[in-house]
Amino acid sequence: MFLMSTFQWPKTRMSSELGRKALRQTILEQIYSAKSGHPGGSLSLVEIMSVIFDGGLEHDPRNPQKPDRDRIVLSKGHGVPALYSALSYAGYFDAGELVNLRRLGHFLQGHPDRDKYPLMEASTGSLGQGVSVALGLALALRLDYQTKKIGRLPRVVCIVGDGEMQEGQVWECLMAAGKFRPGNLTFVVDHNKGQIDGTVSEIMDLHPLEEKIKAFRLDARRIDGHDVAALRSLLVDRPPVEEAAPLFVIADTLKGKGVSFMEHPTKWHGAAPTRDDLKNALAEIWKSEGGTSPLGRITE
Repeated sequence: MFLMSTFQWPKTRMSSELGRKALRQTILEQIYSAKSGHPGGSLSLVEIMSVIFDGGLEHDPRNPQKPDRDRIVLSKGHGVPALYSALSYAGYFDAGELVNLRRLGHFLQGHPDRDKYPLMEASTGSLGQGVSVALGLALALRLDYQTKKIGRLPRVVCIVGDGEMQEGQVWECLMAAGKFRPGNLTFVVDHNKGQIDGTVSEIMDLHPLEEKIKAFRLDARRIDGHDVAALRSLLVDRPPVEEAAPLFVIADTLKGKGVSFMEHPTKWHGAAPTRDDLKNALAEIWKSEGGTSPLGRITE
């Protein structure tokens, strides 16, 4: 049973401390409502997603399909609760809709579904495929800009999982990206070091990832993926250009970030919180506010 949503997004920037707490709350409430989902890898995305929407993405909720908009491709589609929360925060739909995550027929499917919701730039979830979609978008948009079909060069940001980096298609895409050099393309790896079957290092170690990416002729940078200022310096302050080595950001993150008992590389990869888990998680997120969300709730 769900209550009518009392939740209201804060008026602060999404990447502010309050904004990030709001994102974490709604991510957990979505997954609790659905009784399934991926909290660990959604929580690790919060800072990345909030910085992208706070200035790393040219978009307009009043005109969501404008041709020269920037694009975000969530290749690690199981982290979509973070994207849904960010879109709602940005004004694309009411927060009360978030309780419908994974509900049959609803636009908030368990992985991005472009057929159900056109704001998803690609239907993803089959890991490894979103990177190629992002490369194709970046090249096509560069051509549209060069032929004056659009007046600005859109940025394409592709968010990839570190377990996903084990897919061969990812490396084929990176080889092509290094060759064709779309300077409007940015890859961000959510390097939380865990996947469904174990730690990334146990399943198929990516080390030395930075050196490998550089060998593919991309501009590899490694940062703390929870450092808002560091993320902003790469994802916002760096403008897109027609031709340059694509940016490849290795964002070191913590799976389940923000909730101490969820901060584990595998335990909360695909486990939905119980009522008690949600209560304890929200009490921790809002500890400085007395343990209760000042923004209301989207669920019972």
